Amino acid sequence: MMHFSPIMIEGDARECLRQLEDNSVDLIVTSPPYADQRKTTYGGISPDEYVEWFLPISAELLRVLKPTGTFILNIKEKVVEGERSTYVMELIMALRAQGWLWTEEFIWHKKNSFPGKWPNRFRDAWERLLQFNKTKKFSMYQEAVMVPVGDWAKSRLKNLSETDKVRDNSKVGSGFGKNVSNWLGRDKAFPTNVLHLATECNNKNHSAAFPEELPEWFMKLFTEQGDTVLDPFMGSGTTLTVAHRMGRKGVGIELLPEYFALVQEQFSHKGSPTQALSLFEEEIMQA
Repeated sequence: MMHFSPIMIEGDARECLRQLEDNSVDLIVTSPPYADQRKTTYGGISPDEYVEWFLPISAELLRVLKPTGTFILNIKEKVVEGERSTYVMELIMALRAQGWLWTEEFIWHKKNSFPGKWPNRFRDAWERLLQFNKTKKFSMYQEAVMVPVGDWAKSRLKNLSETDKVRDNSKVGSGFGKNVSNWLGRDKAFPTNVLHLATECNNKNHSAAFPEELPEWFMKLFTEQGDTVLDPFMGSGTTLTVAHRMGRKGVGIELLPEYFALVQEQFSHKGSPTQALSLFEEEIMQA
């Protein structure tokens, strides 16, 4: 497997994305600052201003993504004055108006989320992973994420009835049915759109780093070796780390110099040099 040196760009996502060519990215996987969160690091964006803040960035993402590419957005609503904010739903509608197709929604079930109880709700144990595309025909490699069928098949398929061997129409007249014999000889099946992953990550130095298994799963599903994967909010560099390990070309953008330097240091320890570039340096080169 070939390994590519990650490309890192330091600066504001909207400005830095302009350095990327049209239709040059196969997959975008990112987790931007949520509304009113990461205030100590990214300043925080008000829910009322979130859509207006994000749309110029997503316009650039729409430009750089290939027609066959996919955009995965990890985001979650927050509670404002006792009720869930609607800013994520508003963002989805705005992205559709911008030209994106809202193709699918995955759920990340956090298997080890911290216990908690509030007067009118329980702990959050899941987050959204929204899938957007430019066209209805996009690259997708479903066989790459197949999962073991499970032990249920051993007992269920041991003694098949006659109705199991033919399509068994629903007795309620819905038209739906099953043919259990189709599972004979199979040891793998396609997964659901719920990902059961723990929140642990290798990097504890970022306020909102997600586990490597998250971008890895989407890279398997939507890319092949040599494809380009972009994270416009690089943070602790999880997406770039996984892209490098899986033989993808990783591109990361990060606003904060301390996180930018942190990811550079991580790759230097791995013996893989990064192509580091700040927006300011790029402007000097062009002058």
